Amino acid sequence: MNKISLAFALVFFIALSFTGCKSTKKVGTVEAGGAKAHNEFFTLMQEQAFKYETLTARLNVDLNLPGNNMSSRVDLKMVKDSAFQLSVQPFLGIEVFRAEISVDSVKVIDRMNKRYVADNYANLKGQTPIEFNFYNLQALFTNRLFLPGQQGISPKLYNRFKLKQDGPAAEIQVKDVMGLLYTFMADGEEKILSTCISEPSDRYALQWDYADFRLADGQPFPMRMDVQVMKDGTSQGGVTLHFSRMQTDVPVKMDFSIPAKYKRITLSQIIKSLSINKMSGSSYSCWRSVLFPHRTRQEYANSKSSVKLHLPRSR
Repeated sequence: MNKISLAFALVFFIALSFTGCKSTKKVGTVEAGGAKAHNEFFTLMQEQAFKYETLTARLNVDLNLPGNNMSSRVDLKMVKDSAFQLSVQPFLGIEVFRAEISVDSVKVIDRMNKRYVADNYANLKGQTPIEFNFYNLQALFTNRLFLPGQQGISPKLYNRFKLKQDGPAAEIQVKDVMGLLYTFMADGEEKILSTCISEPSDRYALQWDYADFRLADGQPFPMRMDVQVMKDGTSQGGVTLHFSRMQTDVPVKMDFSIPAKYKRITLSQIIKSLSINKMSGSSYSCWRSVLFPHRTRQEYANSKSSVKLHLPRSR
């Protein structure tokens, strides 16, 4: 795996965290219903959001970068509001990489190099400019609305969102403490069709599209997610996640045994080994905001200066 940008390394290695369904009956977007009152709209959206306690799935992950395309099978397990685990198996079902992300820690096994990472988020400060926000990632990968940095959305927080309705379509917007704009597009059934995170200048953006909705235990769920990093309206590369063999609310065992002879390393060493490609500071901050919206500009600047990433020159 060479010349993978930090954003896609993180998506591949962390965010492949998701899952969910049993039936695969295809459903479409809905053009029904008129404008709704502000609180009524968000109440309906919360009621109709995808519900699960545990999820398992198999993913086919396609990484698409200029001059560098690759695919891999990934098996996933998730326990809502607790942890998710992924097993990367690019060759004949042989696991080469396993990661477990929980509310307060991250663990990684690199079987090819016989090494591992096991640490809580507090100890990861200074190792990498990225911090993890478990709940924001969980929402992105389960097609849910979210407030930056929040675990959930209570009715008293509905007024944080700006809502525009045009027939069956709805645009939902909210800004975080860094000034980044989060735009969610929804259909007439309050299903989220896309999430866009953009800079104040609107030059750089992270575009997350949901497609191929199918019924999972009677609930519509997007079986395909397309994630793109945009610059001036043009894609700089992306990753596509295809879901299959999905199950909800089945017993899930999170096994993460570490062989005794494996060497313990830091997360920054894992990231450096991925031969990180260059991403501009502005588009990179879109990814940063998803993962740790609570950090101040100074905290982010300090963390950037504490880590040296090998970034090739842009083309």
